[in-house]
Amino acid sequence: MKRWLFLGHRWLGIVLCLFFAMWFCSGMVMMYVGYPKLTEAERLHHLPPLPAGAPLLGPQQALARASVSGPFAELRLAVASAGAPVYLVRPTASQSTIVIDARTGRRALVTDAQRAVASAAAYAGPGVGVHYLDMIDEDAFTHPRSMDRYRPLHRVQLDDQAHTLLYISARTGEVVRDASRSERLWNYAGAWIHWLYPFRGGLFDRYWADIINWSAIAGTVMVLAGATVGIQRWRFSQPYRNGSRSPYPGALMRWHHIGGLLFAVVATTWVFSGLMSMNPWRIFTSNASQLRMTAIEQGALQPSALDATPAALLSAAGGDVRELRWIRVLGKTVVLAQPPSGKPLLLDGRNAQPVGIDRQALVSAARGLLPAPLLEVETLSAYDFYYYSRDEHSMTSTSVKPLPVLRLAFADAQASWIYLDPHTGLVVTRCDRLQRWSRWLFSLLHSWDWLPLVERRPLWDGVLILFSLGGVVMSLTGIVLGWRRLGRKLRT
Repeated sequence: MKRWLFLGHRWLGIVLCLFFAMWFCSGMVMMYVGYPKLTEAERLHHLPPLPAGAPLLGPQQALARASVSGPFAELRLAVASAGAPVYLVRPTASQSTIVIDARTGRRALVTDAQRAVASAAAYAGPGVGVHYLDMIDEDAFTHPRSMDRYRPLHRVQLDDQAHTLLYISARTGEVVRDASRSERLWNYAGAWIHWLYPFRGGLFDRYWADIINWSAIAGTVMVLAGATVGIQRWRFSQPYRNGSRSPYPGALMRWHHIGGLLFAVVATTWVFSGLMSMNPWRIFTSNASQLRMTAIEQGALQPSALDATPAALLSAAGGDVRELRWIRVLGKTVVLAQPPSGKPLLLDGRNAQPVGIDRQALVSAARGLLPAPLLEVETLSAYDFYYYSRDEHSMTSTSVKPLPVLRLAFADAQASWIYLDPHTGLVVTRCDRLQRWSRWLFSLLHSWDWLPLVERRPLWDGVLILFSLGGVVMSLTGIVLGWRRLGRKLRT
């Protein structure tokens, strides 16, 4: 058995130590530079203000002129396409977003290069040059499947200080991703290599997930085998004749032995949690019932001639409004007037007067979200282990997490928790038993985003960098030793 552990660790290490060194080094880069994405804060900041005095059509007028019928799952108004105010509409029976000019009611069917440049210029603001590059389906910074609904993508280069590259959806004309030159360069040493994206978009694309999964499984086996051998070879009671508790006379082998003992646990948890990040074989995919949003909406989102005009809504909101969003809450149409930052102002969709959400009525309605009893309702005024926010560049920072928030615990088979924003009445997120397991086995073990540690930076930075450097030493010594061994085998 011991011999097989030796051989397994040695020959797996010859290949996998290269991956481990790469993962440790790129992981340190990802602590500070994440994969490019357009955050909600960036999107709102770069959206031009809605023109309060412009003669904009109401939702019902614009939809009628464009021959688009509801009901609708999404209805927004923003200066978001080709530098013009447009309605972005998604019918409930469709997954596609329809773009309608809010001034003419004309439907924008195609976003060509000219419209893409106009969108980029509006995003960049006055005085910034823009240069059209090309249209692509996918590149090194647009691999995630969440980008599929926007493809193909126009690429436009800005002449700003950050040398920002913008990606504009050819379907809607919206800017959907930005990547500064610094982000792009660091990503080749960070997320792009960490997630093995060189295998994406080419011959190995269909095998990408399997390559990661099986590399992580083999890596876990390699580290556990090495740790077992290392413990067996370590003299706990008395040293060897060379005075060391490690039997290896060579400095490089001794470094690898000691480094492996010190950092084997960390290496194992990181490579195993990396496997968990892939949701291998869909082990964290729940078969929970879909949320019955009609319980809260209490009616379809269907604009009418009685709705307040955009001019009335913008006048009531005052100030700098970047987006109007129509939603249904507790049987009423409510408009969210979103400023560049902070929470939106809620306006009545009929008379444009400020409104609030009745918390008791919201909780009562939310009981119908799932076909199971509601066990508990708790108001969270601070983040906790399962509901928290990370830095915008981090991979677990995917959506805005407002506070306070209502957590509703249901007695369904999946032990679902629903998080409701009491300010807007919208569902923020859902977390069931399998997702809570993922929180432990992936997020915690991989990113160490335990709030008492994350909130005490640079302690978090120091701990992760120390362990990462230890992993680098363990990996690099393993590479040298393994390839020396392989060289001797090849020569004989």
